[in-house]
Amino acid sequence: MEIFEITYPHTFEYNELPNTITAIGFFDGIHRGHQKVIKEAIKESAERRMENAVITFHPHPSVVLKNGNHDVEYITPMKEKKKILENLGVDRLYIIEFNKELSQLSPQEFIDHFIIGLNIKHVVAGFDYTFGHRGSGNMTNIGDYTRDAFTYTTIEKVTLKEEKVSSSRIRNLLKEGRVDEANLLLSRPFKLTGIVIRGDQRGREIGYPTANLEVDPEALLPKQGIYAVKVIYGNEQFNGMANIGTNPTFTADRKDLSVEIHIFDYNNNLYGEELTVEWYQYMREEKKFDSVESLIEQMALDEKNIRQYFSMS
Repeated sequence: MEIFEITYPHTFEYNELPNTITAIGFFDGIHRGHQKVIKEAIKESAERRMENAVITFHPHPSVVLKNGNHDVEYITPMKEKKKILENLGVDRLYIIEFNKELSQLSPQEFIDHFIIGLNIKHVVAGFDYTFGHRGSGNMTNIGDYTRDAFTYTTIEKVTLKEEKVSSSRIRNLLKEGRVDEANLLLSRPFKLTGIVIRGDQRGREIGYPTANLEVDPEALLPKQGIYAVKVIYGNEQFNGMANIGTNPTFTADRKDLSVEIHIFDYNNNLYGEELTVEWYQYMREEKKFDSVESLIEQMALDEKNIRQYFSMS
């Protein structure tokens, strides 16, 4: 997959670009609805013997439109988004920087520059995709802006359990700890990838060594608590339990959240290594224990319950 990070105005020469069919959208999460859009573009490109592409944006428009005073946590930070798109079979990825100048373009200016100007011959987008200043261009009026240079397909709403599959719905589920339900909408386990950093070593001292994960600061973290997870390290996969929280038994005044992973049946040094954690089930909320012994008893019970969960799933 070729990746192009571009800012308005881009400097591509039209005649040097291949005839391309693109899916376009922000695609945070690349959930079932997004996948339908992207797979339609890939299918269409195969039938027409053209290259396929995805056009996406960064940062989220709300960051720019709210004057940078709005932090966005992404279900799929850009590194994860790139991996998923490559696995889907995308040929070209255009990442357009969303800035104030871009937000002021009229729908026609946007289409002329980023669709016609990138030699896009067919566009696939969701029914609710908008473009141009104040979102005044959409999939109902896009025909007014094509200049007969491209055609388009609109993908209708994708639902699960009679509700629209959406990034905001997934984000809310993760914030509530309902990762199993979020996974259904994503059609895969929710993932966090990070580098193992040195922690305070308390887990090792009490018989439950943990890998402290430094994750992308823009990554969305699920609700605080204990989870059943799978850990991918290289070509290996392990069951384990994760804690998102502040370790209140040891650190009463801590505010920042840590992501700690205890990997079952594994005890090698992982400092500096990259781990990917797949989240499967919320087990319980994090709480402060009266003694270290009580904490150890609870962790033993957590491990038992999680091992049982994976043995039955």
